[in-house]
Amino acid sequence: MKKSWRDISKEARDYRDTTISQLSPLAPSVPSDLPKKVLGVPDQLLGQHVTSITSLLPEKLLASIATGQLSAVEVSRAYLQQAAVSQGLTNCITELLPTMALERAKELDAYLQEHKHPIGPLHGLPISVKEHIGFQGLRCTTGYISHWDTIAKEDAHILQVLRDAGAVFHCRTTVPQTMMHLETDSNLYGVTTNPHNRNLASGGSSGGEGAIIALRGSCLGIGSDVGGSIRSPAANCGIYGLKPTAFRLPSDGWGYMMAGADTVETVLGPLSTSLEGLKVFMKSIIDSEPWLTEPALIPMPWRTYNIPQDRPLKIGVLWHDEIVRPHPPVTRALQMFTDKLREHEVEVIDFLPYLHDEAWAILASLYYPDGGEADSEDINKSGEPWLPLSKWILKENPCVKKLSVGELAYWLEEREAYRKEYSLHWNKYGIDALLCPVGPGVAPKHDTAKYWNYTSQWNLLDYPGVVFPVCCADKERDMWHDNEETLSGQDDDNRKLWDPEEFHGAPVGLQLVGRRFEDEKILAILEHVKAKVGLPFEYN
Repeated sequence: MKKSWRDISKEARDYRDTTISQLSPLAPSVPSDLPKKVLGVPDQLLGQHVTSITSLLPEKLLASIATGQLSAVEVSRAYLQQAAVSQGLTNCITELLPTMALERAKELDAYLQEHKHPIGPLHGLPISVKEHIGFQGLRCTTGYISHWDTIAKEDAHILQVLRDAGAVFHCRTTVPQTMMHLETDSNLYGVTTNPHNRNLASGGSSGGEGAIIALRGSCLGIGSDVGGSIRSPAANCGIYGLKPTAFRLPSDGWGYMMAGADTVETVLGPLSTSLEGLKVFMKSIIDSEPWLTEPALIPMPWRTYNIPQDRPLKIGVLWHDEIVRPHPPVTRALQMFTDKLREHEVEVIDFLPYLHDEAWAILASLYYPDGGEADSEDINKSGEPWLPLSKWILKENPCVKKLSVGELAYWLEEREAYRKEYSLHWNKYGIDALLCPVGPGVAPKHDTAKYWNYTSQWNLLDYPGVVFPVCCADKERDMWHDNEETLSGQDDDNRKLWDPEEFHGAPVGLQLVGRRFEDEKILAILEHVKAKVGLPFEYN
């Protein structure tokens, strides 16, 4: 007899709980009467030995393990404990990997003792992994009940590279139904909440990564991004995230449902507690020359970018996209940041958007060239309910149509024409990088994240974008100016979502964008200006 979707959901959650119960010692129980903000709870529940390790940034952890101050086993044990607690606080993992993690950590400790040097640049570093990235022999559901019995036949290529570099995989994190939500909610596991405020979304589709890294249950994780899925959780949860240029990092061996996915390139990329974490992740993978085994990748080594010495750095700023004006905390963050840049002799140039509404029409038409048939079938065959944001992107989206070969060719031509026009538009400004919002507000309330353009714009163009924390929403300082007219119907809708009380204290992130293959450049520029202006300005 076919199992009901509810039975499979219970099996999924029971299995996850079983993996957590394998910890020795057991992780402390999370109280049932949690506050809205749970960021400080792990410090109350876990011993000082654990939190002294999990509070370290990835670069400090790597140095401590390489020099023998900490063992890989000690570090793995601490992160397994903190990951288990993070799950109890925000519902962010699909399974803990204690046996795999500790066996690998023991191997690494033995290697270091014998050879007196680390096995690679990520020696002993715990890394969390978004659930749709395949581990040999483990389930890979991509958020669908009907995929519960899908077992990965091999490790994804990116996992092989990271393991060879010395990484330890300690947990897998939650994803939404369809993988196409800017929040994380599935019938398998339920809603992943935001550690800063459990009434708000952690972002999506890498929302499990966003939540667990904010709670220091991980310091570096792998997400994916086709419309904002790394950058949205990073901003919502107050951490760092990078959407790289396509075809720089390995993409073999992970679950992805969208038919004709080459129409919009999906990329894997890092989320981290630090900017240096993003850099060490990218450099470690690219230095391994993954293109030698995955020919689709661009054979481009990791390059050093030097900040110009003979002229000011030029940063463009996109205040809004002429469709939706961001909520007041985002505008204030942009203003604070640009003021500080000017104080440090950075040239700030107002950058006008170029037909961003047209970009969404092209992108939304290319997301589902099969008219959403494959995704709809994967939801319907288990009988699981359609979640609100799945309905919105697939059923209420007028751009989702089954495309004929001729129609698909038309939209691909539109994509290439738009990319060329945008390059010419960018050239007019002569900027080194572009500063812009990550979304139309801070972390949204559940089921309301329906405006993607501030991130998806750069997916269409295949421009890399790095997200970083700047400040926090403040009900006393963040308010609308009465003289500002609304820009569109979507802007009206976005204004109605503004709730100064509920959003108070939520992190505000911004995004620095570069042109294709300028991944190194945007990280170097952010590192430079971060040191100059002292980011984040405020953080709670």
